[in-house]
Amino acid sequence: MTDLIALTIDGREVSVPRGTTIFDAARLNGIPIPTLCHQQNQRPVGVCRVCVVDVGARVYAAACIRECDPGMVVKTDVEPVKQARRTLVELLMSDHPSPCARQQASGDCELESMALATGAVPAGAQPRFARRLSPRGRDDSSLSIAVDHEACILCDRCIRGCDEVKKNDVIGRTGKGYFAGVAFDLNTPMGSSTCVSCGECMVSCPTGALTNKRVVATELGGGEMLDPEWILQLPVFKGVSGTFLELNCGAVVKRRYKTGDVICREGEFGSTAFYILEGTVDVFIGTPIAHVKQEDASAGWLSKIRSVLASREQHVRQEENTRRWIPVDAPIDLPYDNPIAQLGAGELFGEMTCMSFHPRSATVRAKTDVVVLEMLRNVLDILQKNKTFRAELDRKYRQRALETHLKSVPVFSTMPAEFIEYLRDRVELQRFSPGEVIVRQGDVADAFYLVRLGFVKVSEHHPGGEIVLTYLGRGGYFGEMGLLGGGVRTATCTALDHVDVVKIRGEDFHLMLERFPAIRASLEQVALERAEMNRVRVRSAEVTPVQDFLTQGLMEAQSLLLLDLEKCTRCDECVRACADAHDGVTRLVREGLRFDKYLVATSCRQCRDPLCMVGCPVGSIRRRNSLEIIIEDWCIGCGLCASNCPYGNLNMHPFSVNVPDPAQPARQIAAVKRKATGCDLCMEHAEPSCVYACPHDAAHRVEPLTFFASMRGAKAMGDQSRRLPGAPTESTSK
Repeated sequence: MTDLIALTIDGREVSVPRGTTIFDAARLNGIPIPTLCHQQNQRPVGVCRVCVVDVGARVYAAACIRECDPGMVVKTDVEPVKQARRTLVELLMSDHPSPCARQQASGDCELESMALATGAVPAGAQPRFARRLSPRGRDDSSLSIAVDHEACILCDRCIRGCDEVKKNDVIGRTGKGYFAGVAFDLNTPMGSSTCVSCGECMVSCPTGALTNKRVVATELGGGEMLDPEWILQLPVFKGVSGTFLELNCGAVVKRRYKTGDVICREGEFGSTAFYILEGTVDVFIGTPIAHVKQEDASAGWLSKIRSVLASREQHVRQEENTRRWIPVDAPIDLPYDNPIAQLGAGELFGEMTCMSFHPRSATVRAKTDVVVLEMLRNVLDILQKNKTFRAELDRKYRQRALETHLKSVPVFSTMPAEFIEYLRDRVELQRFSPGEVIVRQGDVADAFYLVRLGFVKVSEHHPGGEIVLTYLGRGGYFGEMGLLGGGVRTATCTALDHVDVVKIRGEDFHLMLERFPAIRASLEQVALERAEMNRVRVRSAEVTPVQDFLTQGLMEAQSLLLLDLEKCTRCDECVRACADAHDGVTRLVREGLRFDKYLVATSCRQCRDPLCMVGCPVGSIRRRNSLEIIIEDWCIGCGLCASNCPYGNLNMHPFSVNVPDPAQPARQIAAVKRKATGCDLCMEHAEPSCVYACPHDAAHRVEPLTFFASMRGAKAMGDQSRRLPGAPTESTSK
């Protein structure tokens, strides 16, 4: 039998089970007590104190946590209690951004409504206190939830909703006093945290601190609009917020393609990803796999030269690598000799295009009748944080793609299947957000990393600043130098965009080197080349007039075309020679920065920070360990590298080729395909055409650090000689 106790609330005698709180006792008997921090489906914490009541004690009690006692007399509506509540609400309103986002959108901010009800803020009046800006400000990193820390009143309702109701354990408190606030994971931005956007925190929040972010322009158009309830029945959407899907119902649609239909084309810019529900698709590269080669049309040095496409067999380049796979924006790589593969139901493609707005890396065509979900970034972002979805993608990657991915890296091409099987369940798949440091220079080296998705910046810190060594895309790797050397990281690796990596623990890495000497030899050779080039670069930087170089933007260059303006007559022979040498498409413009008496012409500088490499969807533009920029023969002509170059030094060269007719694949038709080209220093000849053609010896290709350092040194020596003993000075010559 339930043990009941009797008490009086506002003059009414009531009976409740022992252990009942005053707040629940009043609610069960229809007596309202206002509160901000308490909800019926959450445990009470008593942090806002707005529910204070008079129980005849020295101080007022918080009704949500104070249990009833037999014979207790409770007063909830007397004037002294109402005045105490009014003061508490007024204090909370003193730094509240009124009206907050919730109040503006729906008019139901609980704090502002309570301020009006208690008289803390009279109707139509402005807050009496100046708004105090929070040191934490706004957080717009999440695609579905807007965070305004200035509107947070630290009621902890979001924390309890996340932890106790949804069991996600993402939100907690951080800081003390004025700097106290809610935080996500280890105080990371919400968009970078493990938040799955279930929406429980938004439902729990009494103010505009956490609100739905209705993403604008998310109507994909066409396709079949989907009922959020139907979407939630799909296994991949298990646990996703129904509220989020309702607000963004146009951001995911179902599309049907017949056999032979093209879903997306290589080189086109896109903002969506595709998830295959039914059927099979072909993923392939239609652009010819060939180098851009210069070919003499007649004899002579400055004869007319045309650009042609040549295969590796026809044109073997000195810098050719041994890569046998082409990375694309899908869970597979394409074989170099026959760049085509298939994807089936349950596979996702276009992930990198969707998240970072890179061009499509391959053409995808329906091999059978296909049904796909096409989604925008806000939906894909939610799926990527969905534990069920990520677990399924990771499982498929381990089963299907890990072996191909490892063997696509030249140094691992000889790794036997038995060892890959050993690694399959031992590797760790990690994800990093834009700007997040993966490894830091000087830290202990405990793992080796293989880039699975996205781009990683590799840089070294030296006195005077940071030097960017390279950018790594899918198939790139890092961490071997620290493991092979003294066990300390030699560089900092940072995620440029959304990056997935395969982490191989140090003990497994060393076991691999022990069992496979050929892999050890390859990695050690690469490490030696990188270390030597790093030493050369640092020695050059130590004698560089840094400030002058920074102001001119020359610190990034490795090879400059300089025009001596004291000799140059502006005849433009250098520009014409470059155009003649490259089928009429010049790679030189006689304009640019000036340094001393030299004009830095607009031509590829072989930059130390090669922004042209960032985002290449197939990784065809890369740099050698000696830091020269080269473009591989599987360039698909998307033009992103040319757009990224801050100096306008890359061009898109058109070529007429024969390609399969989309309507009749067995029939060939003429088409124009583009390839990215930059200054190749006229490697077919003894020296660059622009330099050879200059009739006044004004054009020169130089390594800027060495050239300008020696030039400045010569000037310094000249100034010093004029000040030697016995040399005339301004004072002695008068």
